[in-house]
Amino acid sequence: MPDLVLMAVEYSGYISIVKFIVFLALFFLWLPLIGWVYQDAKTVGTNELSWTGIVFGTGAAAAIIWLLLPIFVIGMLLYLIAVAATSLAYVKHRNARVMDFDRVLTAEHIKSLLASKEKGLEDLKGFVFITANNNEVPTPEPKTPDFFGYRSAYEILSDAIYRRASTVVFTPTSQSYNVTYQVDGAPLKQPTIAREQMEYFIRFLKQLADLDVNEKRKPQKGKFKSAQNKEYTDWEVIVAGSTAGEQARLKQITKQDIIRLNEIGLMPEQYEQLNGFRQRKQGLFIVAGPKKSGLTTTFYALLQNHDAFLNNINTLERQPSGKLPNITQNVFAVSDIATTYGKKLQAIVRMGPDIVGVADCQDAETAQAACAAAKDAKIVYVALSADSVTQALGKWIKLVGDRKLAAETLVGISCQRLLRILCRECKQAYTPSQELLRKFSVPAEKAKVLYRPGKVVYDKRGKPTTCERCQGIGFVGRTGVFELVTMNDELRKAVKHVKSLSEIGKQFRRAKMLYLQEQALRKVISGTTAVNEMVRVLSASKRSNMKKPQRKT
Repeated sequence: MPDLVLMAVEYSGYISIVKFIVFLALFFLWLPLIGWVYQDAKTVGTNELSWTGIVFGTGAAAAIIWLLLPIFVIGMLLYLIAVAATSLAYVKHRNARVMDFDRVLTAEHIKSLLASKEKGLEDLKGFVFITANNNEVPTPEPKTPDFFGYRSAYEILSDAIYRRASTVVFTPTSQSYNVTYQVDGAPLKQPTIAREQMEYFIRFLKQLADLDVNEKRKPQKGKFKSAQNKEYTDWEVIVAGSTAGEQARLKQITKQDIIRLNEIGLMPEQYEQLNGFRQRKQGLFIVAGPKKSGLTTTFYALLQNHDAFLNNINTLERQPSGKLPNITQNVFAVSDIATTYGKKLQAIVRMGPDIVGVADCQDAETAQAACAAAKDAKIVYVALSADSVTQALGKWIKLVGDRKLAAETLVGISCQRLLRILCRECKQAYTPSQELLRKFSVPAEKAKVLYRPGKVVYDKRGKPTTCERCQGIGFVGRTGVFELVTMNDELRKAVKHVKSLSEIGKQFRRAKMLYLQEQALRKVISGTTAVNEMVRVLSASKRSNMKKPQRKT
């Protein structure tokens, strides 16, 4: 009898208790998988009955085949392969329908499973959204459209703040969205975002900014706030339709810091010249530069360089960038239909200020009113859009319409650009080539060592490390570079009588004015910025000038 039992066990392995337990274990592990597929399919919006039926039917058929096969191991392998294949097919299908962070069995998902869930929850709770109506947004329920938008907004905005992005632009394509950060005035491309994720994200932004979530064609603008570790950030959101889809733009609303004249990047002799205007009693100074060149900052710094307690200082602006302490800022609003910019300036001058700042001068009436104020014992600063000192002069003469008046009241002109500052923690020194020095006419003895952004540094394990100060960009912050001329009797005479701007420019050179490139080279040699940064900024200006029609004075 014992021999018959032994023969039976040897003939069929399923009588083995160990094999039977393995079978039951794998079978009962498959049952929760069916429940997960059903619930998950409902959540992601796919056909839950079909996918549940496929997973259930495949697993059941494989289990029966396993029981019928005489070789236990082969049956088990077939069962595991069948269940794994249908499960992976469903995972691939559902991952294509959800956002990146909600996909399963990806490298990021596996990392998140190994990481502490409590830490991730604390990070999410530490970031707060505040609506346009100053209401704090609670964390939505997981696996809901609101949660997907909340999570996307958290990931994008927290990363933008960390990388010091002032603006984030989302541009739709056929399959995804291109993302570009503006950091210190330079565009930085970021990884693309799936269209499905952006739909949730844009909808959430609209809710935050109190915009119409159903309007996807007309431009809309709104504001909201975010707070991370009790540090608040104000955001402006602009959304608008396009042929490729809805585009979006996020911009940090920064308060205009009180920047002094000695902090904007002037060379020592330039600072001495401009600081001397504190002693003047009358005259007009032109602050020139293209858009996004720090023009308003310089304009405000010049005004604040005067003692606001001893002088009555007024400005005329279309849209103030910040609050100037002890300075009266007059705003020309759209509602001022009964007057003009020039007439409003005349009204301000009649109030008797000592110093007047005119932002964004665009018309002859305003220019003539500014000259009249300068002639009437007032100091006037005029902000003008121009690419060089000579171009600013030519534009000003045309606006004023009177060479003699323009020359007699003018005390100086500046034009500027913004250069990124090399990160002091990771910038690297190098010996420049003779060819590079000849290209920029720099004597070798003056530039034995130049600096450039730091390259990728690897730790002892061979992993790349990122500079915490600049996040691997190589630059932190910006400084101004200035072309500056102050007027004397000889230069005023040239402005009155010389018709050619190029000839007036030669007169400025004889008065020891250095061009923007020469001033920028001084900052390169001092290690403040890099050659490539200088070329990037100044070549962009040259391209802009080539597109504009040339004018005669």
